[in-house]
Amino acid sequence: MKAGMKLHIKNGHLIDPANGIDGKNDLYIADGKVLAVGSAPAGFTAEQTIDASGLIVSPGFVDLSARLREPGYEYKATLESEMQAAMQGGVTSLICPPDTDPVLDEPGLVEMLKHRAKTLNQANVHPLGALTVGLKGQALTEMAELTEAGCIGFAQAEEPIEDTNVLLRAMQYAKTFNYTVWLRPQDAHIGRGGIAASGPLASRLGLSGVPVMSETIALHTIFELMRATGARVHLCRMSSAAGLELVRNAKKEGLPVTCDVGAHHIHLTDADIGFFDSNARVTPPFRSQRDRDAIRLGLLDGTIDALCSDHTPVDDDEKLLPFGEASPGATGLELLLSLALKWADDYAATQDTGSVRPLARALARITSDAARVAGLDAGTLSVGAAADVCLFDPEARWTVEASALASQGKHTPFLGYNLAGQVRATIVAGHVAFQRS
Repeated sequence: MKAGMKLHIKNGHLIDPANGIDGKNDLYIADGKVLAVGSAPAGFTAEQTIDASGLIVSPGFVDLSARLREPGYEYKATLESEMQAAMQGGVTSLICPPDTDPVLDEPGLVEMLKHRAKTLNQANVHPLGALTVGLKGQALTEMAELTEAGCIGFAQAEEPIEDTNVLLRAMQYAKTFNYTVWLRPQDAHIGRGGIAASGPLASRLGLSGVPVMSETIALHTIFELMRATGARVHLCRMSSAAGLELVRNAKKEGLPVTCDVGAHHIHLTDADIGFFDSNARVTPPFRSQRDRDAIRLGLLDGTIDALCSDHTPVDDDEKLLPFGEASPGATGLELLLSLALKWADDYAATQDTGSVRPLARALARITSDAARVAGLDAGTLSVGAAADVCLFDPEARWTVEASALASQGKHTPFLGYNLAGQVRATIVAGHVAFQRS
């Protein structure tokens, strides 16, 4: 189906958090854009009609961290497999970290990735450029050239910068040109090489630990540098109650900071490692129940701006190893919706939700809020916006099994779980890119 086709989505329950819409509404699409919400514009004749009875119609999801593994790690995943996973997960815009091989520190590599993604005509791919050459934490990259090539921000992925002077210079430069610096708060030395959260469980299992202060020390440094430079920073994958309290205070102070959390971190704790289950080997590591509960609350009160899949496909050779030797990472694109809905359900069961429906709040965190963090014109069904749409059945249940996943990465700590929420159709720029039969 070509973009530009006139499409009518009828009888669906439309939830568009950006515009406060939550009710039965028809959606009209033409020329790849949202033409109208509610009633048909004069003279509109649909070329295709989709009956969305019993389904939620929402903006396509915006995922702030999805590793597509190209270039360089095609044995773990390919652009084709991961874009198909995105479509099955309702993800229409995804941001990919720069830790490919070679690293995304050259404009040519960024242009090649963008071009490869565009030819597949599926999700919109927005790369993050490397903050330092080769992610080595020494020389700054040509951020202006990388931005021209299509980078929406600059990151170090999992490589902390050891020399604080380099980070200071990077943030001064980013502030001058109004770029966002994406950092995962982790000290370069404390907890380096650790594989589980420090605590009684890691000690009992004999696993080297990553203490919470690895996150909080890094946050103190980042916030001091933000005060000095005024640079805008997005904090990736928060993992601790103490870290979130620092973020909450920084926001109150007025620092231009946002943060996200990985979808698996809102449900699991270090206890889910069980008997050394390498599927639960992730970065940052799962922490205590107290940390997990603080994350769930932070997502509710807005301290955490967005929820991401932290999609990191890992192949069998690197995952089916003893816990300490296994590569960290889990597949997530196809789980983002279900894990967000599970959070909404859990929260509805335990809280007085007031005027905001938990479902609308969960969807905001993976649509409009995520788009705002990334500076993208996405995550909304406003008239004139790109028609990136997800139709899903919130009640339909599915079992997380390797055979159910399109991603080449089949490893997730949720294997065997029965989850609610199944994507029925994904529309990108008015083109039906995926429809479940």
